Amino acid sequence: MRRPSPVFIVLACLVFLFSNGCYRNGVRRSLDQAVRGVDKEPKIVADYQPWFGDHQHIDIGYSTVDPATLRKQIQHARELGIYAFAVDWYGERQPYLDRSYAALQKAAAETGFHVALMYDETEEDNGHATEDALSAMYYAYRHYIGPDAPGRSAYLTFDNRPVIFIFPKRGHTDWTQVRQQVNGWEQPPILIYKDHPPSQYVNAFDGVYAWVHPGPHGWAGDGSEWGEQYLQNFYKKMPDKYPGKIIVGGAWPGFDDRKASWTLNRRMDRRCGKTFEDTLRLFQQNNNPERPMPFLMIATWNDYEEGTQIEDGVSHCGERAAYARKAP
Repeated sequence: MRRPSPVFIVLACLVFLFSNGCYRNGVRRSLDQAVRGVDKEPKIVADYQPWFGDHQHIDIGYSTVDPATLRKQIQHARELGIYAFAVDWYGERQPYLDRSYAALQKAAAETGFHVALMYDETEEDNGHATEDALSAMYYAYRHYIGPDAPGRSAYLTFDNRPVIFIFPKRGHTDWTQVRQQVNGWEQPPILIYKDHPPSQYVNAFDGVYAWVHPGPHGWAGDGSEWGEQYLQNFYKKMPDKYPGKIIVGGAWPGFDDRKASWTLNRRMDRRCGKTFEDTLRLFQQNNNPERPMPFLMIATWNDYEEGTQIEDGVSHCGERAAYARKAP
C-alpha cells in the first residue's frame, strides 16, 4: 500500500481547517515544514482572483489592491503549505486586475512567496485574440518576468523557466504565433493549457492542467456530480495523449455560481469538505512516482462568486443545510 505523501496530508488538513484539525494539534505546522524540505514533492498552486474591490464584482469585504490584505493572504496561504498563487490576468485589457497582480507580486517578493500569471484569453473571436495575447505576453515579460522586472524573484518557475497558465475562452488565438514570440525571451516560458489544447496548437504548449468540471454527465441539479470521472479520465489519458508534457493535477472544494452576475445556476456540493478530500485523494492515487506531477492546482483560493474558494474553509456545512431546506 502506498503511504500518503506529506503534501497530501498537508492538503488534507485544509479539510479540517476550521474544525478540530491541524491548527489545534500543531501537526499541520510540522507537516508544512516537512513538505517544504522535500524537493520532489509537487508544489501546491492556488488559483487567485484579483478583482475584488472592483465595482464589477461582489463585495467580499476586502480589496485585492490593498497591500495589507495581500500580505495577510500570503501568510495564510503559506501556513497551509501553498507555494504559489496563479493569478487570473487579462493583460492591459483589465487595468484593475493588472494593478492587483503587480501589488501581489511585490508582496510575494518581499515575503518569499511565489506568483504566476493565468492568462485569460479574449472571450470571443473579435479578430483581436492573437493580437491581445501577443501584447499581453510582451507586457508580462517587461513588467513581471523579464530580467528587469521588479519582484522577478517571486515569479513561479519550473526548470528555471517561468510558468504561465492559459485559460481558454474561445478566442481563436493563434498560439503558434505566441509561441514564436515568447521563444525569444531570456528563458522561454512554460505554457500550460486547461485540458486539451486545440489540435493545431498542441506543440505550442508544454503542459495541461485540470480544472473544476462535473464530468461527462454534466451538472446535477442536486450538486452531486463533483468531477470524479473527469479527474479519473484526466489522470489516465493525459500522460499518454501528451507524452513528454507537464501534467498538473487539480483539486477543488465545490462550485456554486449563483452569486455571480453571469450565473448559470450550476452547483457542485461541497459535501461538508468531502469533495475537496476526494479530489485530493484522486491526485494522490494517480501521482505516479516514476512520472510525478510537479504541481497541484487548487481551484480556487478566493473565487467567492463561483463558490470555489478555500480561503474561508472547505466544508461550509451550514450552506449545505441551507440548500437542503430550500429544496422542494
